[in-house]
Amino acid sequence: MVVGRSEGPRERTRTRVEWKNRLERALEADDLLLHLQPIIDVPTRRVVGAEALVRLDDDGVVVPPSEFVRVAERAGMATRLDHWVVRAAVAMAARLRGIEPDFSMWINVSAHSVSSEELGTALLANLADHGVPPSAVVLELTETSPVNDVSAARSLAQRLRAAGVRLALDDFGTGFASLLYLRHLLFDFVKIDGEFVAELDTSDTDCTIVRSIVDLATELGMQAVAEHVGSPGVLDVVSREGIALAQGFGIGRPCTEDEFVTRHLTASSKER
Repeated sequence: MVVGRSEGPRERTRTRVEWKNRLERALEADDLLLHLQPIIDVPTRRVVGAEALVRLDDDGVVVPPSEFVRVAERAGMATRLDHWVVRAAVAMAARLRGIEPDFSMWINVSAHSVSSEELGTALLANLADHGVPPSAVVLELTETSPVNDVSAARSLAQRLRAAGVRLALDDFGTGFASLLYLRHLLFDFVKIDGEFVAELDTSDTDCTIVRSIVDLATELGMQAVAEHVGSPGVLDVVSREGIALAQGFGIGRPCTEDEFVTRHLTASSKER
């Protein structure tokens, strides 16, 4: 039996430095990609939007964000990465709305960027440049990433919502800051973490938790979104519980813009 040794502090440091350098090169060479995962309106099953998911093109190998986003945050590069994603996602939204006028783009941003007015300025400028209405964009703030300056985040959220941009609290229920965020920041959507959704068709406990989240969202004037919907059975329960929107592998896996148009927007248009 061969036992591999765990990565020590020196190796971890070298790995972080290597990833930082790779990400730096990718930002400079524009070697980042956006893949799209469809989001459907549950009652009609129609694709109404997509979550933009950043990928890194590393010599032809597509690297998922789990490999480099944490590195970007620790290296102080999260804001640069977010600005790239915002520019690319808004440009993509403009193209896709030419096919589906009601299409909305959901964009993940880091906690650091949410506390920075620069992101709001850049987003609104990009929307104006591409002729995309602010209401066509939903900014997602992950519940598991702490916001260092809640006051600054509240100011930015108010500014963006006043302009028409919508906000979503992502991964709701997995961390300790959920209710604090809901108290201080106004959201339009709550995305229920997939841990509570994946087994909805077999777990009474998960159903109870999800029902409570939906009730809370409704009371606060927000819509609930189910993540990690992996099967028709789970989607049926999501529908039964009155959840407005859903995404997951059972609906559609992340794909390129061209694949998204062919698989989801073109098909959706033909069904109407």
